[in-house]
Amino acid sequence: MTAVAYEDVLAAAGRISGLVLRTPVLESSPGLFLKLELLQHSGSFKVRGAFNRMLSAGALPDSGVIAASGGNHGLAVAYAAKTLGVRAEIFVPEVTSPVKVAGLEELGAHITQTGAIYSEAAEAAAKRAAETGALGVHAYDQAEVVAGQGTTGLEIMEQTGGVDTVVVAVGGGGFAGGITVGTSAPSAGEAGVAGPRIVAVEPERIPTLHAALRVGRPVAVEVGGVAADALGATQIGGLAFEILLAPRVESVLVSDEAIVAARRTLWERHRLVAEHAGAAAYAALLSGAYTPGQGERVAVVVCGSNTDPATLGNS
Repeated sequence: MTAVAYEDVLAAAGRISGLVLRTPVLESSPGLFLKLELLQHSGSFKVRGAFNRMLSAGALPDSGVIAASGGNHGLAVAYAAKTLGVRAEIFVPEVTSPVKVAGLEELGAHITQTGAIYSEAAEAAAKRAAETGALGVHAYDQAEVVAGQGTTGLEIMEQTGGVDTVVVAVGGGGFAGGITVGTSAPSAGEAGVAGPRIVAVEPERIPTLHAALRVGRPVAVEVGGVAADALGATQIGGLAFEILLAPRVESVLVSDEAIVAARRTLWERHRLVAEHAGAAAYAALLSGAYTPGQGERVAVVVCGSNTDPATLGNS
């Protein structure tokens, strides 16, 4: 049994109810559903895990909460902290987009921008948490965070009446891991034994899961490309890797060009303002990296909207 079970996701759903949105599902064509997590509070699914981590901790310390983030997780932690009335300190790398930094400022977070990539910001945040006693809220490798993200999977199965496949982007893997558990059949002996196929999508330039599956353990990869500010973990989280070893999980890679095209298509067809990471799962479908079978019911998770809308037409 993995460290995060279906029952943990159910408990998270009850814990965060009323604090997060039950985001809509759009049936864009017969049997093809878009789960619109880009409409979630703070612009991404991340608030689900942030709230569950904080509420699971009981009384929060006077020093508040601390997190490292490429942007979306920081926004989620800042939003949850503001909602719960506690201080939030967020460390972000230099690659973080100005849109996300501005959002953190608007939410009243204390921001430190340091390091070239997420892992360097994470090291600084961990050191600061040890000094202050603030509650650390990890971007993807904490059981409470993974369980919170898994509530998206519960909603997908309820709102669609069940699907054969869920297509979801992977950075550190907490979201894909949570959805894998959250879509497991309640009668299954272990999370991940039964449920829809999970197509885990990564940019070719940040293949954290793909590389880990190839060698049988999490390994560091180079980080780059258009989705680096949101999917820029240097290696897959340990919890996520354990979950995503399930036989029903398939790993696919997409190019930056495919992500850019998918982002533009989401805007042109559906008027959805997605960031590059938010369009990565859809890119797998459009590019042919993943092709549904005849009659297959598919849910594609569009997971983030923290972007500059002025760039939708050309990048």
